[in-house]
Amino acid sequence: MIKKSLLISAILCAIPTIGFAQSCENLSSFSMENVQVEAAEIVAAGSFSPSGANANSARIYQGLPEFCRVSLTLTPSPDSDIKMELWLPTYSWNGKYLAVGNGAFTGNVRHSAMAMPLSRGYATSSTDTGHLGNTASFALGHPEKVYDFGWRSVHEMAVTSKRVIDAYYEDELRYSYFTGCSAGGRQAMKAAQRFPTDFDGIVAGAPGLDWTGRAAASLRIATYLEANPAAQLRESDRELLHRTALDFCDVEDGVVDGIIGNPHQCNLDPEVLQCNEENAGACLTEEQVSAVKMIYASPINPVTGREITGLLPGSELGWTDLGWTRSARATGLDQYRYLVYEDENWTIDQFEFERDIYRAERKDDDTLNALSPDLFEFVGNGGKLIAYHGWADPQISPANATQYFERVIQVMGGRDRIHDSLRLFMAPGMGHCAGGPGPNSFDSLSALEKWVENGEAPDSIIAVHRTDGAVDMSRPLCPYPEVSIYNGSGSTDEAENFTCSAP
Repeated sequence: MIKKSLLISAILCAIPTIGFAQSCENLSSFSMENVQVEAAEIVAAGSFSPSGANANSARIYQGLPEFCRVSLTLTPSPDSDIKMELWLPTYSWNGKYLAVGNGAFTGNVRHSAMAMPLSRGYATSSTDTGHLGNTASFALGHPEKVYDFGWRSVHEMAVTSKRVIDAYYEDELRYSYFTGCSAGGRQAMKAAQRFPTDFDGIVAGAPGLDWTGRAAASLRIATYLEANPAAQLRESDRELLHRTALDFCDVEDGVVDGIIGNPHQCNLDPEVLQCNEENAGACLTEEQVSAVKMIYASPINPVTGREITGLLPGSELGWTDLGWTRSARATGLDQYRYLVYEDENWTIDQFEFERDIYRAERKDDDTLNALSPDLFEFVGNGGKLIAYHGWADPQISPANATQYFERVIQVMGGRDRIHDSLRLFMAPGMGHCAGGPGPNSFDSLSALEKWVENGEAPDSIIAVHRTDGAVDMSRPLCPYPEVSIYNGSGSTDEAENFTCSAP
């Protein structure tokens, strides 16, 4: 019994204690301008179950520790109604705060995204960005809500969260982070550009930087294919095109593995698949070849002179009959229907690329787009930013990320000037935020923590691919423009046999 008591005492001594400035319930009286606390309550370990959770999603929350759940409403403008939640660990708080991003036009607090940081000891928060529902219909007649969605909600959430954290814990907050993918990646970049002191470190995955450009690109293809059904590519056509892309470009990275290492270097001409007298079986019609060229193409934005980036070879399995993904088309339609033309009866067939991209750019006026290459203040304040994007993304063009990175380099005086603050990791064979045949699972947050807290910059990030839960491939992701090169010996499925180097 004495040994057992000593063991328990040792375990308890090893667990860091948390000092509280006040109880969780007392946070209900927290006072801050334009902030209303709706509820503050302790949630017992493993008991959280949001409304609408099914059996699969409920498993996400079963292992959560006890936490203080604070629900708030933020009203930075008279027309704002921003809902947010802040989860505060009651045991083993790591002294850090992590805000999580949203997706598409999502209007909900993302409980599922908050589970991971809470389980790692973070205080964590999420916002509905000021509206309910995953459409842009909230924008009609509500310009302030557009600002809330575009950039204000994340900033107000960060400021409020830090104040509540300070009121709850006796210890000071040490580090603040943000992580998000897709629309969350756009939010991440917007934070770095517009509010460079909000976060010490940021992870921006598959960032929808050119929000209006992506909308235009997806609708440009959908409009053409709706009007020309014979040009549409069915699933078998897309599979044929993908196999052909691999035949042409897989070997260029030195390893034949069903993954195109750098699609920018892939010189696939879709005309090799055009049906003729010698090739009348597995082939594409002339109309379909024209559609493929349109999807790969990057037309020039007549307003800015910037490319509106198309999709890249390797992404074909994620295409649909109308080109880009269904989500890309839906958000594109919403962008023009509710934000550009403010007409809920506006339809895709009314879209005209050169006219409408101009109108969209002018209407947005840097509200949703996150294209400013000016990161001087973020860098000057010591901020660290890890961006990543899948080369096979069929929803947000990966060229969007590389194009922006090159512009930041140009504006800020070269790669060496930003390499200690911003690194972009391109993932071969990865789809939108995850998935795909390439290594698509990696811990960018831990890499960011080491960079911010210990000064250990990520020279590579190990990514893995899983089949039925088992790892069957690993590769290092490299800081762009470096690429992963096979050393020439050992398994090509193991990261240790690859090295990051200049292409």
